[in-house]
Amino acid sequence: MNIEQLVFYILAAMVLISAFMVVFNRNMVRSIFLFFVTLFSMSGLFVYALADFVAVTQLVVYVGGMLVLMIFAFLLSSKTILNTSTVHRTSLIGLHHVPGLLISLVFFLILFVTIYQANPDEISWIRNAGKNTITVSDNTIHAIGINLMTRYLVPFEIVSVLLMMALIGAAHLARRTKKL
Repeated sequence: MNIEQLVFYILAAMVLISAFMVVFNRNMVRSIFLFFVTLFSMSGLFVYALADFVAVTQLVVYVGGMLVLMIFAFLLSSKTILNTSTVHRTSLIGLHHVPGLLISLVFFLILFVTIYQANPDEISWIRNAGKNTITVSDNTIHAIGINLMTRYLVPFEIVSVLLMMALIGAAHLARRTKKL
């Protein structure tokens, strides 16, 4: 095992462990910071896959933007919501989890059957994927930037407006007061 594989396995373990801890941690502040570790480790995995644009986008959009939004939503939420969320102690698997577990199992079964029946050796673009390797010297960010600001300018602006609407909605939900 060389050093690249070791670093990859460490990053993958950090992603899996921190994501697991985000889901099962009852403290919201710790979950937010563990989510930061998860997203940062994912960007490291994207660097190893030579997806430099996706790694930078992961850092800027998710780590820089969405995590700050989550922290502001946490800070703007009222103390009564935070106190009542920690009061409810339930078991890990209960009767109220059965519908969610059944839906998850159905989706997992559909995914498993689809992957099993796909037969990836028969798909032409997978067979040709070995010929289309990206080298470190390729300038993919330059090509993505040109396409993003010419051909895909309108969808890019629509996504920015949708993200702004999500930010306004999150601020509105966080600042909601009781009606008398």
